[in-house]
Amino acid sequence: MKKTISIAALLLLPVLLWGQTVDRLFIDTRAVFHEETVDGVYSSQFKGEHLNLNMLGNISESVDYRIRQRLNKKVFDENNIFNATDFLYVNWKCSDRWHLRVGKDAVLIGGYEYDAVPIDVYYYSRFCDNLYQGFTFGVSAGYDFMEGQELSFQVCNSPLSLGIENVYAYNFAWLGKFTKFWKTIWSCNFVEDKDHRMINYIALGNHFFWDSLLIDVDLMNRAGIGQKRFFASDWSVISKVIWSVGKWNICAKGGYERNDIDNVDAGARPFDSVIVPGTEYIYAGAGLEYFPLGRDNIRFHAVYYRYNDLHRNNFDLGLTWRVDIIRKQDGTDR
Repeated sequence: MKKTISIAALLLLPVLLWGQTVDRLFIDTRAVFHEETVDGVYSSQFKGEHLNLNMLGNISESVDYRIRQRLNKKVFDENNIFNATDFLYVNWKCSDRWHLRVGKDAVLIGGYEYDAVPIDVYYYSRFCDNLYQGFTFGVSAGYDFMEGQELSFQVCNSPLSLGIENVYAYNFAWLGKFTKFWKTIWSCNFVEDKDHRMINYIALGNHFFWDSLLIDVDLMNRAGIGQKRFFASDWSVISKVIWSVGKWNICAKGGYERNDIDNVDAGARPFDSVIVPGTEYIYAGAGLEYFPLGRDNIRFHAVYYRYNDLHRNNFDLGLTWRVDIIRKQDGTDR
């Protein structure tokens, strides 16, 4: 019954919202034919990977909002009924320099792989894959101290929890631009785990871009409070390259993640519950993207990628597409 009501509400949504405060309402989805070998054993399948409902708009000149609901993820969870919701926030532009955001939002952790729209990512690092939740309820404030430079502070439910425990994250981020071709998302995070222990992330995301070439380099150091060696014993480095040629993208991405085996507390519990001690993880891949109608509504991709665990090889052929239900001329692509 609940499922029927939800589907009916979605069908009526465009009618109810047309002409109101909605600037954009769209659905995007991705489907693939996936092949893999694990220790030489082959398997394949067709599968859907994403189905998202996106809504953006302005309540007033100074207040906007954003919603993104994953329609293919379980919604009715008695402990966390918003587990399939990525964004559900209101953003208030208090002045020319300050803004305040309240609701469910991305946890402010630096790095461009982490910051990317999930439907645009074909394979992830171990950190992004294993993080319990990348979107949580909380409050954040941002200050534009000069053009192209923003400092933000966020208090939110911990991404190391299921969103129902009383554990939190305290996040400081600097979204910067140093030159015409170098942008950054750097953060310093203090994150509680389910045992109320604190771990620190220092995440430095760097985005370099020229006319047809894009290079991302992400560096991350992780250290639990009380860990013997604070730097360079639990860390990640990730890089991505995209070369655009007409309607084609030639892409490559890889990463290395490591956590020393002795990074445990006196009770032998890992300081880092996401990249566990003893991990040495390497992943890499390359592929092609093709945009037959320009770079907006339809994208084909062919991607090969490999993980060093289980000698796992993967190959995907897929289609990503987006359909606008409402799109005003001044609607944004946030």
